[in-house]
Amino acid sequence: MSSAPAQSNLIQVETSTPIVVKRTLAERAEAFISRLSTRNWFWQKVCSLIWLPFAFRSGITMRRVDSNRFTALLPFSRANRNWYNAMAGAALLGNSEVAAGLFLFGKVGSDYFVVCKKMEYRFLRPCVGPALYDITAEQDIDELVKVGGEFNINLAINIHQQMSKKRGDKRVGRCQIVFHCTPKSMAKARALRKSQKLVALDNATTNSTDE
Repeated sequence: MSSAPAQSNLIQVETSTPIVVKRTLAERAEAFISRLSTRNWFWQKVCSLIWLPFAFRSGITMRRVDSNRFTALLPFSRANRNWYNAMAGAALLGNSEVAAGLFLFGKVGSDYFVVCKKMEYRFLRPCVGPALYDITAEQDIDELVKVGGEFNINLAINIHQQMSKKRGDKRVGRCQIVFHCTPKSMAKARALRKSQKLVALDNATTNSTDE
């Protein structure tokens, strides 16, 4: 499982003065927990219990196929079924975002903010068994991370009802989802520039008042 390269701690501000930005203890702890959550199934469940209770209750599990392909299995449990004993639409749709987000988070690591921008889900037929999510990235995520900066990534998800090997899996839905990824160092630099502008504006207002 690859992760995003470490971001530089130097932030160039308008005064052309490089400022060394050190990560706080909370930020270092967050990065450590983020890496831990993508290490194996056990730590994924522990972190889901605290920060992703929806994923924890659903019981969704993940498996990486290759660098740009990922599968997730949603069990046919009571928590995921509706009143007529089929997989609930809300469970199928909601776990699409969870599965895609965990796949992307495992690729870009703890150095990025990952936000879902757009999601389109098409229900094809009822699902009356475990649901298998087959997630594929439509762009090369590693190349986008190497370029640096913000980027959008499109993910395609095919949702199948898991059946016996003889019968084959039956597709029950399709999903297209777009995530926006922002380096945390870039977001911090923006906040720093904004605060400096406010300080400069406040100083300029004070000076003009004194004159």
